[in-house]
Amino acid sequence: MFNVLSLQSLLGLAVIIAVCWLMSENRKAFPWRLTLGAMAVQAGLVLLVFGLPGSRLVLGAITGTVDALDAATQEGTRFIFGYLVGTGPQPYQMTSDSIFVFAFRVLPLILVISALSALLWHWKILKWLIRGFGFLFQRTMGLGGASAMAVAANIFLGMIESPIVIRAYLDKLTRSELFLLMVVGLATVAGSTMVAYATILGGVLPDAAGHVLVASIISAPAGVALARIMVPEDSGQAGTSASYESSLKFDSAIDALVKGTADGLMVVLNISAVLIVFVALVALVNLMIGWIMVGGDPLTLERMLGWVFTPVAWLIGVPWDEAGRAGWLLGVKLTLTEFVAFIELGSIPAGEMGERTRMLMTYALCGFANIGSVGITVTGLSVLVPDRREEVLGMVWKALFAGFLATLMSASIVGILPASVF
Repeated sequence: MFNVLSLQSLLGLAVIIAVCWLMSENRKAFPWRLTLGAMAVQAGLVLLVFGLPGSRLVLGAITGTVDALDAATQEGTRFIFGYLVGTGPQPYQMTSDSIFVFAFRVLPLILVISALSALLWHWKILKWLIRGFGFLFQRTMGLGGASAMAVAANIFLGMIESPIVIRAYLDKLTRSELFLLMVVGLATVAGSTMVAYATILGGVLPDAAGHVLVASIISAPAGVALARIMVPEDSGQAGTSASYESSLKFDSAIDALVKGTADGLMVVLNISAVLIVFVALVALVNLMIGWIMVGGDPLTLERMLGWVFTPVAWLIGVPWDEAGRAGWLLGVKLTLTEFVAFIELGSIPAGEMGERTRMLMTYALCGFANIGSVGITVTGLSVLVPDRREEVLGMVWKALFAGFLATLMSASIVGILPASVF
């Protein structure tokens, strides 16, 4: 049944849409059909995965697949790094029964999933999945072929890999379509990182793999809706059509695995470098302001952002007594990336955060919309379409804002649905 928290999430959804409308470049061109279609797709996908009879079998299969990938990856990682992985025979007594080392437990998963994604693309399995979602987005939201294809690709590929799929059409996209591409890239996550997030949350959130998968899928239409509200398509501009025969090709299955692994390595190096730098910068800021005492504790950047985002967390449906911690997680995501935020969420003991709040935060955090991704977006699109670099620079911070709100919109949609669905 619907309750006060559901109404709270409904209010949050209205506020998100209203804020984007206030920032619109053309407030008279509100895309009613697209916005309603996006919300219907979001709610429909959640109900399809969690609400239908037999859905538990599907969720169990997804969880089993993630567990199998994690176990297989650990075997390969242990072969290279031995006891440093934290599992298997140890040369000395450990002080903890379960040692989680990010570099050995999470990053290798990205390599494996990246290689598998390339293989599935070569076998045309991933192509057909993208084609199916592209058709769905075309029919429900009226997107042009190129935009629909890029949005669908973003569900499974990264924010830079998906533009490569439509590289031949990038210079033909309208300003609205280019902005949409940027927003959806920031609102979703890559398939390679989905499994990593599910692994992090597996011990504290039931059906974590299913929630992470659905979170990335439904944030795509949310990103589309908010992007079109903020930068509407001009009247008379038709969407660019596109062929689903992408220029992204591999010569053989072995070529796909090798190149997929190489691409995964670049992702791993980027994630590692960004995390090192941003964690260090935040630590530096905290050292600079740590002399200020608030409530008997040193002031930190995360605490300040937590105060800012506390009402935001409440708006998406988090109870007020948990909104402070939830708002802090949103601040961590924005500054230190969603990886750190997911690790922090996974480390909160079950008794210290309600299951509903943990579920909502999974959706709210599941997107690349963080400050570090701004540089990645600009760099990637500048290489793919150098003639539009200035245009990208002019829209990237607005795209970050819309991408961040898109994940909050997904959390609000989930919060509106009756608890019995889950």
